[in-house]
Amino acid sequence: MAPRANWKGFLKIAEVACPVALYTAASASDRIVFHTLNRATGHRVHRVFIDSESGKTVPREEQVKGYETAPGEYVVLEAEEVASAVPESDKTLAVEAFIRCREIDDVYFDNSYYLAPANSEAQEVYAVIRDGMRASQVAALARTVLFRRVRTVLIRAHGAGLIATTLNFDYEVRPAEEIFDEVPDLTIKGEMLDLAEHIIRTKSGRFDPSKFEDRYEEALADLVKAKIEGKPVPIRKEPVREKVVDLMAVLRESAGLAGRKPARRSSTPAKVARKTPARKPRTARRKAS
Repeated sequence: MAPRANWKGFLKIAEVACPVALYTAASASDRIVFHTLNRATGHRVHRVFIDSESGKTVPREEQVKGYETAPGEYVVLEAEEVASAVPESDKTLAVEAFIRCREIDDVYFDNSYYLAPANSEAQEVYAVIRDGMRASQVAALARTVLFRRVRTVLIRAHGAGLIATTLNFDYEVRPAEEIFDEVPDLTIKGEMLDLAEHIIRTKSGRFDPSKFEDRYEEALADLVKAKIEGKPVPIRKEPVREKVVDLMAVLRESAGLAGRKPARRSSTPAKVARKTPARKPRTARRKAS
């Protein structure tokens, strides 16, 4: 059974329009889902909304949206008032500009979708747009109404098709300075940088998503299977903790070798570290200060 499109409309570039459909690229629908049950009866339980003051159940028709203006004070918004804020949609992904593929920081990426031709008649136009973008090595910035909001979408060539990624708004992305402001601006060079580069080279590889396992999901599947078959529940094994190497300790040890052996340029970090001058005694540093 073919997947169901999340959205259908037109990809429009200037006067060219191509019927397209959006399909979710990543989904959590295959994950194991649990329901909340009444332990005594085995029946499913349902969530109800309770008035925080009276403790009485509030039926759906009496529930409204509210925006808190002060502690315990709210502006009430009716359903039709909220609906009036939803922008009208013309079902068009209107391309506003073409940019270099690496121009947008990945931190702005939200959700990705497969953007495919909506019908056989659109395939030729779709292929022209896809191949033109690939040949020019550009991505398209487009805007449309998706899921009740005007969204900016980044469209890129991907294999035989196109990938459309919704972008976070600027106000949704926290400034990096909030997190990194207190990180000192240090310049690392010499033996320290040589050692770091050596460690990185020894762990170089390629991204293969099939090698990354969802261990929690697999453990849940084994647990459910054991319960169904009436077998003992699998005992969780303690993870084997690998020895963590202190990078600075390695550097200090390498630096300690410098005073005992001649300095010589080498590709191995330990030998490179021999060129590091021996550290001054603590007393000498105190006098200098």
